[in-house]
Amino acid sequence: MGSRRNLSRRLMIRVAPFGTFLGLGAVVATTDAWLMAVPLGIAALFSGRRLLDRRENTRRELLSRVRQNRGELGRVAREDRIAASQMKRLVALQDGLLESWELLPEECRPLLGEDIFTIVGEVEGAAQLARRRAALRRHLESVDRRAISGRIKELQRDLARLEPDSPMRAPFESTLQGRRGELAGYDDVLGGISMINAQLESAESLLGNLRGELLALDGSLVSGPQDPGLARLKERIVLFRRGLDEVTRRVETLPATERISAR
Repeated sequence: MGSRRNLSRRLMIRVAPFGTFLGLGAVVATTDAWLMAVPLGIAALFSGRRLLDRRENTRRELLSRVRQNRGELGRVAREDRIAASQMKRLVALQDGLLESWELLPEECRPLLGEDIFTIVGEVEGAAQLARRRAALRRHLESVDRRAISGRIKELQRDLARLEPDSPMRAPFESTLQGRRGELAGYDDVLGGISMINAQLESAESLLGNLRGELLALDGSLVSGPQDPGLARLKERIVLFRRGLDEVTRRVETLPATERISAR
């Protein structure tokens, strides 16, 4: 709700000077003080140009972030062949969503501007999750589960042969506990990969559905930020963002996350 108010406030701040100067210029031009209409008209033109410049700068920033996402998703596709087709789909869906937004009537785009930035940011988050998944897979490949299970059985047999008060029991028990922890960690990693798979699939579904809803949105019927159609779109974006944040938080503690370099 706060973002909607902030967006409306910023739009009023940007449009108000242009409208004020233009209105005053029109009034003055109809009176005897027509000489003042010239500077007021220039001021209106300047304010209008600044408004257009801001919109163009916003669009450039959005396109820059979209290009960065393309590059990151392409990088994941090159490093993880299993994920390559999914990364290509995410790129295509992101581009399609941006195209749908740009096809909206010009007066409707600012109403969804912040939401489009949010979605592009979540695509970036999805790319990072895909990198985590690739790192987790590499971690699993480095773990020989069968060998660990065999070693656990050996340690159990060795402990069974030791006297209860033997000083050798402590190091054997510590080693056994560590090996069991490795197996438990293996299962945790599998669970983490499953969570990421589900979230990335959810990202594909969201992007595809949002694209369709934007294309179906009748700009002539949009009444403003509180329009039911826009409200549904915004609510879906919020729910998806919460899900992405939750999955990211859960996989932070999994073994392979430290292999992921900072962006």
